[in-house]
Amino acid sequence: MIKEEQLEYVFTPSSIGTLLVAQSAKGLCAVLIGSRQAALTAELKSRFPGADIRKGGGKLGRSAAKISKLIDSPKSAAEFPLDIRGTDFQKRVWSALRKIPPGKTASYSEVARTINAPKAVRAVAGACAANALSIVVPCHRVVRNDGALSGYYWGVERKRKLLEIEGAK
Repeated sequence: MIKEEQLEYVFTPSSIGTLLVAQSAKGLCAVLIGSRQAALTAELKSRFPGADIRKGGGKLGRSAAKISKLIDSPKSAAEFPLDIRGTDFQKRVWSALRKIPPGKTASYSEVARTINAPKAVRAVAGACAANALSIVVPCHRVVRNDGALSGYYWGVERKRKLLEIEGAK
């Protein structure tokens, strides 16, 4: 954590719930999904302890609207500067997730093999759960080996809906 780091955040509605979108000076650092703004704000504060967290607007609001649109039109192009924080392993997992196209899924085992850590299946699942940039880093596209949906930090029903919107089989 950077001492006295400043983050700004906004809320935006989406078809899967309220999104809290936050950014640092480097780029987007969180896209959180929920139903209550107070709970989302508390989640942001717990993920970035010690940061000076303030409501934002303007450009961040426009980015949040694009992310909300990305949920319903996942094949639309939207690039954002990102401030991805995690261990080197988590960053490798998240990079692999960003390469899974909309409408496709990969198993935790496949992701582990992709990052040359075939025995790290549980660690891949842990990295998915730790992902603060939902939608932008599409951890919802990771499923069990048998194709079944398993845990999703934001709720399995949201994962199901996201995959249905994307047309995943």
